[in-house]
Order: sequence, then structure tokens, then C-alpha cells
Amino acid sequence: MKQDIHPTTHPVIFVDTSCGAEFMTHSTLKSEETRSIDGTDHYIINVEISSASHPFYTGKQILVDTARRVEKFAEKMKMQEKKAAVRKGKKVKRATRAKAKNSEANSEESKDSK
Repeated sequence: MKQDIHPTTHPVIFVDTSCGAEFMTHSTLKSEETRSIDGTDHYIINVEISSASHPFYTGKQILVDTARRVEKFAEKMKMQEKKAAVRKGKKVKRATRAKAKNSEANSEESKDSK
């Protein structure tokens, strides 16, 4: 490891303000507030959310759709399904074209035979 290029780290306690959970670790962050644990001063860093309170990690995840994205997507898919039900596929289009060509050919043959 090269000397004097790495930031200095300090012992810190991250405190989750929403549930009160505390995590002791080392970080480059500092704060005004400190707590002495086993003779070592730890900086106290308050955080609003952590793995102890985040819905993804606690299993209490609720989908909050403020921009109506889910409803808009559902409406878009319904419209697409309606259009797809009315729309004709390639096979039907080919058969219709072939039928039209055959009827044209038959009408020309009948004109020629007269």
C-alpha cells in the first residue's frame, strides 16, 4: 500500500433515526457528536434509513405509485391487447391477398372467354 494517499478512517457509529438501530464501523465521515466505547471515541452519524428499517430488507415492502406508472402501464397493455385482437395476422392477410388475386384472375378469364 502506498503511504499518504488513502483517506484517514475513524471509528463511527451509524444510528438509524427511524428505528434506533446502531452499526459500529470505520468511516471517513466525522461529526460533532461522539460516544466513548471501551475507551475509544466513536463519531456518531445519524442516518434516516438503513438495512434495519428499509422495507426491502425488512420484508414489509409496499409499492407506492405516486406517478400512476403502474396504472398507465396496465392501461397501455389493455389497449395493445384490444388492438391485437382486432388486427389480422400475416396468414390471414396472405390468404386475403391470394383470394383477391384468384378472383381477379377468374374474372379476367371469364371476360376472355366471352
